Amino acid sequence: MTDSPIFLSLVTILATSQVLARLLRRLGQPPVVGEIIAGFVLGPIVLGALWPDTHARLFSHSVSAGLSAIASLGVVLFTFAVGVEVRQSKDAPLQWNGAACVGLCSVLVPFSLGVAIAPVVYPTMAPTTAGHWPFALFLGTALSVTALPVLARIVKDRGMAGTKVGQLALGAAAAADVLSWGLLLVVVSIAGANNAPGRLGLGHALAGLATLCLVLACVVRPIVAGTLKSQAPGEYPSLPFMAGLLIGLFVCAEVTEWLGLHRVFGAFLFGVALPQDERLARAVSRSVEPLAIVVLMPVFFALAGLSTTPDAFASHSMLLLVLLLSVAIASKLAGGVVGARLVGLGWRDSLTVGTLLNARGLMEIVVIKVGLDAGLIRGELFTILLFMAVATTAMTGPLIAWLREKQIPIAQRG
Repeated sequence: MTDSPIFLSLVTILATSQVLARLLRRLGQPPVVGEIIAGFVLGPIVLGALWPDTHARLFSHSVSAGLSAIASLGVVLFTFAVGVEVRQSKDAPLQWNGAACVGLCSVLVPFSLGVAIAPVVYPTMAPTTAGHWPFALFLGTALSVTALPVLARIVKDRGMAGTKVGQLALGAAAAADVLSWGLLLVVVSIAGANNAPGRLGLGHALAGLATLCLVLACVVRPIVAGTLKSQAPGEYPSLPFMAGLLIGLFVCAEVTEWLGLHRVFGAFLFGVALPQDERLARAVSRSVEPLAIVVLMPVFFALAGLSTTPDAFASHSMLLLVLLLSVAIASKLAGGVVGARLVGLGWRDSLTVGTLLNARGLMEIVVIKVGLDAGLIRGELFTILLFMAVATTAMTGPLIAWLREKQIPIAQRG
C-alpha cells in the first residue's frame, strides 16, 4: 500500500487538534487557537520538515483529495451556522444603530490601510495572474475580518453577554461580518471575471446573486417558516425538516459556485435568509455546529496548514510579516475604538470593544483560503495571514481580562 488510509489521516488530524485545543484552553485561549496551530504543526513547516516521509504518506495526493471534500463540507456547514447566528442573534437587540456604526468603522479603517499598503506587498506576495487592484482589495478585506463565533464565546466566557459593551461588540461583529462578506464577494467576482474569461462575467454573476437573494427572501424563508409550524410543533424540528434544510443549503452553495463565486457565499446567505426562530437556532447549534466545528473544521485547518510555506518566515518576508501584523492589530483596534467613541462609550470601554473585534479566528482562515483558491494570494502571504489570525485571536483573551479588571469601576458608575 503506497497511500496512508484516509481514516488514519483523520485520526491524526482530530487527535492533534484536540490535544492542542485542550492545551491552549488551559492557557486561557479559545479552542480554535489550538486547532489552527494544529494546521501549522501538520503542515510542511513542522511535520513536513521533521518527518517528511510520514508527512508525505499521511497527506498523499489521493488522501488530500478525500480530505479536501470533507473540508469543503465543513466550511459550508460552518459558514451556514455563522449566517444563522448572525440572523438569530438576540444579544444586541437594542443597539443595532450603534453596532452598525462600530462595525462599519472596524471594517473601513483596516480595509483602507490594507489597500494603502498593498503596493508594498504586491511585488513579492501576489501571484503573476492577480492584478494589482483585486489583490489590494482582497488584502484590505482580509485585514477587516472579525470572527463573530470566537468573539461571542469570549464575551460569554467573560460574563459580558449582559453588559452594554458585550452587546455592542456582538452587534458590531455581526455587522462587520456582513460587510466583510460583501467585500469578499465583490473581490472574488472581479478576480473571477478577470482570470477566467470563460466564466460568467461580473455583471451576470451579480445579477444571478441578486436573483438568489430574492428567491431566498421571498420563497425559501416563507416555506421554511411554514414548515417549521407544521413539522416542529415542539421544541425541536423533525429529522425530515433538517434533511430538507440541508438540501436547500447545499443547493444554494452550489448555485454560488456555479456563478463563479464560492460555496461559502451561498451557505452564508442561506443561513442569513432563514426566519428568526429559537427552535431553528437550537437545532443548528446542536446538530450542525458540533459536526462542523469538532470534526470537519479541523480537517479544513489541516489542509490550510498544507498550503503554508516556510518561506514566509525567511528574512526577506519577516519585514512584511511584521508590517501586516502591526497594521492588522492597530487598524482593527483603531476602528473599533473610534466607532465605540462615536456612540458614546468611554475610552476603556471603547478599547474593550476594539480588542474584541480584533479577534479574527477561523473566519479569517475561511476568507484567506477563499483568496488562495481564487488565485489572489500566494502561499507566503497565506502563511503570514494565517499567523496573523492566530496572533490576533490569542491576544484577545488576555487583553480583555486585563481591561475587564480596569473597567469594573467605570461600568458600575455607568
